[in-house]
Amino acid sequence: MISNIHWLGHDSFRIEEEGLVIYIDPWQVGNPLKADLILITHDHGDHCSPEDVAKIQKENTVIVTVESAAEHLSGDIRIVRPGDETVVKGVSLRVVPSYNVNKYRSPGVHFHPRESGYVGFVLTVGGRRIYHTGDSDFITEMKTIEADIVLVPVSGTYVMTADEAVEAVSALSPQMAIPMHVGRGIGSLSDADYFKSKAPVPVTILEIEE
Repeated sequence: MISNIHWLGHDSFRIEEEGLVIYIDPWQVGNPLKADLILITHDHGDHCSPEDVAKIQKENTVIVTVESAAEHLSGDIRIVRPGDETVVKGVSLRVVPSYNVNKYRSPGVHFHPRESGYVGFVLTVGGRRIYHTGDSDFITEMKTIEADIVLVPVSGTYVMTADEAVEAVSALSPQMAIPMHVGRGIGSLSDADYFKSKAPVPVTILEIEE
């Protein structure tokens, strides 16, 4: 079910399906494959890394991202906003909101404000709907999202805690949840273990690949 999903640490993934190589939030990428499609959830440097994009970009790579991230990149870029739906390289994409409700940079200022328009992606490949939440808390909009596999942050501080992630997957009811926003110096892998022990859905903790 998940053999073609490769976790690169933190929020970074590579998905190989139907002859396509798809990256989500490539960061600290080693031994890269050239990408057909790159999805970037927001403009923070550990998600939108021009250096890593350059490693995997080829002439016909399409980048799908928000306007604030697009400003740092070049090539074939499709700018999206929450609520958009599109098809790129034959991959159906639903663009969904991603924001904080209770994680603050300073009093009253979220790390990922709703008004910034950051996103998550629901991509359909190989007949499966894979939902990458982006850097989000458990938000109301998640209750309307249908997904087979959910890539969900568990580290707290900037995103939902492991307990909040349990609430999120309870609402989403996917066939499989994969914890993220740990590894590569972010959070602790023990958060992923705790999430797995509490989640009401099947959980797979992937090994971090280079």
